[in-house]
Amino acid sequence: MIMIKLAVVKTGGKQYLVKEKDILTIDNLGEKENEIIDLETLAVFGDQNKIELGKPNLAQKTKAKIIKNLKGEKIRVSKFKAKVRYRRVRGFRPLLTQLQIEKII
Repeated sequence: MIMIKLAVVKTGGKQYLVKEKDILTIDNLGEKENEIIDLETLAVFGDQNKIELGKPNLAQKTKAKIIKNLKGEKIRVSKFKAKVRYRRVRGFRPLLTQLQIEKII
């Protein structure tokens, strides 16, 4: 029986459950494309029900490769006040980074 190695990584104040070769879209990191980065690893779930937990992080890092930097879909933010004819609509497109998990140590 082959077990898949899973890891909980933390980046940008958020946590993600990943496995090797996963493609993940996260908030912009400001790094260049095709660069290998290390992600903070909080926990690793391995073979034969082996679990490693960090306090708060593990010493080893998860390796990820930046595939591309992109913009997300437009988000519209509107303000409205009743009875005073006040309406404002603004929008923005968040900057995102797409990564591929290379290796979970």
